[in-house]
Amino acid sequence: MKNIRLFTIIALINFSCNTTDVKYYNQAYCDTPDDAFKLIHNDLERSYYVYEPDNPTTAPLPVIINFHGYGGTIDNYIQEADLRPLVNTKNVIVVYPQGSCLEGVPHWNAELPGPDNKSTTDDLGFVEALIGQLSEDYHIDLDRVYACGYSNGGMMAYALACYNSNLIAAIGSMSGVMLDTSESCVPNKAISLIKIHGTDDGIIPYFGDNDWNAVNDAINFWVNNNNTNSAPELNTIGNIARYQYLNGTDGTRVSHYKILEGEHYWIDFEFAGDDTATLLWNFFDLYDRNGLR
Repeated sequence: MKNIRLFTIIALINFSCNTTDVKYYNQAYCDTPDDAFKLIHNDLERSYYVYEPDNPTTAPLPVIINFHGYGGTIDNYIQEADLRPLVNTKNVIVVYPQGSCLEGVPHWNAELPGPDNKSTTDDLGFVEALIGQLSEDYHIDLDRVYACGYSNGGMMAYALACYNSNLIAAIGSMSGVMLDTSESCVPNKAISLIKIHGTDDGIIPYFGDNDWNAVNDAINFWVNNNNTNSAPELNTIGNIARYQYLNGTDGTRVSHYKILEGEHYWIDFEFAGDDTATLLWNFFDLYDRNGLR
C-alpha cells in the first residue's frame, strides 16, 4: 500500500453541511496536502489520495471513491471514514478526492449548473477526469468504479448516479441527501444504492425539512428508477433496521440502513457481524456497470 502521511488536526471539528459552522474555517483548510496526487481540471488544481494493495492481483482492480463532507479535508476524513482496511483484504483501490475551496470552505458542487449550486466548480467533470487519470496510472476495472460519501459527499455520490451513471457501478450515501429528485435527474440505467442515515440527524433531518429532501424521497426515487420490488425485506438488529428493495432491473437493489437515534456523522456500526466498511464493500462487490455481476 502506498504510505501516505496523514497531517495532524489540531482542533477536531464536526464537518457538516451546516452553514453556521463556516466561521470556524479559514483558507488553511483549503490548502492542498503536499503529498497528495494532483490533477488539473478546468485550470483548477485538484488533490486526491490513492491507496492500492501491496500485492495486487493481475486482474484489473475495482475502485471506491469516497467523498468527504462540506468543510472537510481528506486528511481528517480518511481517519473518520476509513476504508483503507479494504485495500488489502478485498484487493481494491480506495481514493479520497479533495473538494475545491468556496469562501474558505472545501465543498462539492453536487448538481448540474443552476441557481441552487454551491459554486460554479465542475465537480462532475473533475470526477470523470479523475477516473480517467486513475485508469492511466493503475490497472483498474472501469466496470467496477463505486462512489460513496458523507453529507455533502453523499450528495456528490447521488449526483454521479443522476448525471454520470455510465461511469459508476453503484453508490453509497452516509448522512447525505439527494438534492435532485425532479425530472432533471435522469440516469441512463438502473444503479444500486446503499443508504445509511440516522433518525436523529440534526443537520440533514431523516424526515426532511424546508431545506432538505427526506431520506424516503431518495429511496423512492431509486426504487422507481431501478424498478425494484415496492415492498422491502426488513431485518432489524438492535437499533438498526435494514430495508432491502430487491429484484430491480439487471439485478439492482436499494438497501437502506436506518440507524435509530443516529446523528450527523460518518456512522461506524455493525450489522450481522460486519462493520461499516465491510457492509459497503459487500454491497458494491455485487455490481458492475451492467448491474448484478
